[in-house]
Amino acid sequence: MKKALLPLALSALFALPAHAADADSLDTLRLTTLNLIDALVDTGVLTREKADELIKAAETKAAKTAARAKKDSTVRVQYVPESVKNEIREQLKQEVLAQARTEGWATPNAIPEWTERIKIEGDLRVRYQSDRLADGNSPIGAFAPGAVGNPAATNDDYPLATRFPAGVDLDGNGFPNGNVADSVSRMRLRARLGVLAKITDGVSAGMRFTTGNTNDRVSTNQTLGSNFNKYSFLVDRAYIKFDPVEWASVSGGRMPNPWFATDLVWDEDLNFDGIAVNLRNVSPTATMRPFATAGWFPLRADNPPNADKQWLAGAQIGTEYDLSSYTTLRVGLAKYRYGRIEARTDTAYDAINGPLQNYGRYAYAPSLRSRGNTLVQTNSPIDSTEAPIYGLASKFEPVVLTATADLAHFDPVHVLLSAEYVKNTGFDRDDILRRTGVNLTDGKDTAYHLRVMVGMPSVSLSSDWQVFAAYKYIGSDALVDGFTDSDFGLGGTNLKGFVLGGSYGLYRNTALGVRWYSARNIQTMTYDPTAISGQRYEVDTLMMDMNVRF
Repeated sequence: MKKALLPLALSALFALPAHAADADSLDTLRLTTLNLIDALVDTGVLTREKADELIKAAETKAAKTAARAKKDSTVRVQYVPESVKNEIREQLKQEVLAQARTEGWATPNAIPEWTERIKIEGDLRVRYQSDRLADGNSPIGAFAPGAVGNPAATNDDYPLATRFPAGVDLDGNGFPNGNVADSVSRMRLRARLGVLAKITDGVSAGMRFTTGNTNDRVSTNQTLGSNFNKYSFLVDRAYIKFDPVEWASVSGGRMPNPWFATDLVWDEDLNFDGIAVNLRNVSPTATMRPFATAGWFPLRADNPPNADKQWLAGAQIGTEYDLSSYTTLRVGLAKYRYGRIEARTDTAYDAINGPLQNYGRYAYAPSLRSRGNTLVQTNSPIDSTEAPIYGLASKFEPVVLTATADLAHFDPVHVLLSAEYVKNTGFDRDDILRRTGVNLTDGKDTAYHLRVMVGMPSVSLSSDWQVFAAYKYIGSDALVDGFTDSDFGLGGTNLKGFVLGGSYGLYRNTALGVRWYSARNIQTMTYDPTAISGQRYEVDTLMMDMNVRF
């Protein structure tokens, strides 16, 4: 309904001619409308000045209508059914209340001003997940350096690096990411609650809390089955955003992913700590909208003491382009660089006193890594007693090309295409040999992702739907395995395979979804010298989700 419904309804009522038996009913309707306005004034929803203004405008319009009617010799008898009268009364009431809330001309300060600056949003997801590991998967970890049965193995013994660390409890719920044999079925829950606040016209802030645990930065799931114990609610986002001009913004804190990307490079649940600058619609044309993003994010701040700080920096440029009224193309080119994350032989070890204060500074911590990256030992050559300390063999400086296309020829049904290609320009076998002494004979530095989706752009209303299919290929050292999609192959790199899925809107903001992942390894996963080319890892994952948003 339009805001003018009330005065138009009044005008129509005043202008209706009273004829025969219908005169009484029209007078009753006029009186009811006027009484409704008086009641709204008495309750403070409508001011007397606003009410008088509406009635006067209606009378003026009615007089003009009556004057025109005199020139028309045709006699018209207006009949208004009782159901229509009731509908008009209810519409008038709802329109006045809505207009009062929107324009603020009801009782002053009846609705607190701060409520207009705060937005609360959230979602709940209940998931059934079944991870089915192939019967023929190779046992993992038995030949890894430091593992039971081979504690003295070193990098010199086996040129292949450990890509599948055993026994790491990645998801914090008792399921080690080194598991290759035991299929698992479980119920999982995700709950998120966010608050967005507009401080001033150019300053806003956001906070979000979520389930999950601090051991897994790329998942917010909570596995059910804790003897009815309570779950943790963690700070997932906390940031301030400045918009000094319409085309630029600066964000600082723990913020949403600022990059235009698919889940090939960044898991969809990953948030970023640091600062990001975004430029949008710079020198736009009618069909082209350029954008640019730059950011710096600390990964490790002085831990262990006196260790080199680790960080991530990135820059991205791109544009959104309307090829036609039905086709929109978006392209982005990004370059990321991880600082001081690569392994080196650690020299902070004394033959007499043992490890010094910052020994282990080049470690790729088990709490961060997933699986797939090439790892090497960073222990000092004179260290014969400490447990193996693994670090990343390669440097990571990936270049990422991302493209999406939205084809709306069959609107409201869309066809969405996306593609992403990654090349790790920091992968250099000679550099790895120079830094670590390991002559790496395998390892891949590229990754790509292809996806097609058909359906509504988003599933938010009843009967909305989507179906999609995707193919992923993630070389062992194309990306840092700790930040990639945690669902495909149960996370990490050195994986290839398919993803199929879809979702259907049951009600408004209520959807049922299903996904099926099928992944297998590209190369061998461990130091096992007896299975350099024969190691196998395959896993199929089924997810069934019920999602609600508010």
